[in-house]
Amino acid sequence: MQDWIDETSPRRRGAPRPPRFPGRAGHLALSILAFALAAGPPAARAQDAGADPHAVQPERPTVATHAFTVAPGWVEIEAGVERDRYGDRTVGATAPVEVKVGLTPHLQLDLDGSLVHPPATGVTGVGDLALGLKWHAAGGLPLVGDLALLGVLKAPTAPTASGLGTGTSDVALVLISSHRFGDFSLDVNAGWTRRSGSGARVPRSANLWTVSVGGPAIGALGWTAEVYGYPGTAGPAGAAPIVAVLGGPTLLARRYLAFDAGLIAPLAGPQPRAVYCGAVWNVGRL
Repeated sequence: MQDWIDETSPRRRGAPRPPRFPGRAGHLALSILAFALAAGPPAARAQDAGADPHAVQPERPTVATHAFTVAPGWVEIEAGVERDRYGDRTVGATAPVEVKVGLTPHLQLDLDGSLVHPPATGVTGVGDLALGLKWHAAGGLPLVGDLALLGVLKAPTAPTASGLGTGTSDVALVLISSHRFGDFSLDVNAGWTRRSGSGARVPRSANLWTVSVGGPAIGALGWTAEVYGYPGTAGPAGAAPIVAVLGGPTLLARRYLAFDAGLIAPLAGPQPRAVYCGAVWNVGRL
């Protein structure tokens, strides 16, 4: 979640001198988007209402989230590690953790935090904390499939001098559309973030779009892929647009435990190259 709400995230933070948006990368991104919408396939991870409440529902490793919620009274934990290499050869890392709690059949509470190692300071510490609420508003709609709305509040809990936090209070809204095609699924997100402050440290407004696809491979192995973008931002801390792709294998070790790993590569803008790995665990009923 903090990938799109927090400017300190390696997936969002820009290099000092970002390159121009190349036309070839833009055409490639649009081609991937068109393929995803046409072919329909992230792996079958979203559960139908009334399905096994102990079945894991991964939102990671993609930037996108799906429209579905954890069963009422059940808890799921997502955690991972990402190592980022920037254009100036500096290295940073982040280790996000998300706790998801089902409140009602269509309402989920999200608690988000992360360990951050920004390359500028080399300090490792806890980043800003965020609280989210996902509402699965409708299912089986024409064109949009399952529809959900995610609202997030981020507090300036981390110090800014060390680069761990933004020093701003943030409000974010994400519109989520999810489709399932047998064992395959497709998630499309559009997000908007508004921040407090003067805009000198981070832009006051930011946007996000994502298209995430995936499916099964062999046995418990699956795959996931995503193209995502952060449109350019304005103000003293404004950054060039980012378009990037993400992908790799997934493993459903148990019905309640899944693992993932993969690569992130830039198509345009100051997106660092990255490797990641992580896990999602449906802990059980409270």
